[in-house]
Amino acid sequence: MASIIVAAIFLVIVGGSVLTARMPPFVFGLYVIVSLLTFIMYAVDKSAAKKGAWRTPESTLHLLSLIGGWPGALVAQQTLRHKTRKQPFRFVFWTTVLLNISAFIWFLTPHGAATLAFWIAKIS
Repeated sequence: MASIIVAAIFLVIVGGSVLTARMPPFVFGLYVIVSLLTFIMYAVDKSAAKKGAWRTPESTLHLLSLIGGWPGALVAQQTLRHKTRKQPFRFVFWTTVLLNISAFIWFLTPHGAATLAFWIAKIS
């Protein structure tokens, strides 16, 4: 339950950052979409584990968490009871969470916001 609350609080913070114009709206959308995708990937992996089928590589799950899917991963771990015991996985997972949150906070700084604006302009 605590994991779900942490994920929800973070998404509220991201949403608040968008509403106060400190973050572009696509950032909130990115977190939501990647979180949903990550949740689905955890569910597929859990199902495959039960059936003895091909599993999703842990590196894929970690990459999704790193790019913003960690709220979905937390919810999946809690609700599906998946990937909650393997300590090396948990260590890497929490490292991706800390890296993602650190990047998010950096993008709220003047230098980070300017860098984000530069890359958005470059992509557009």
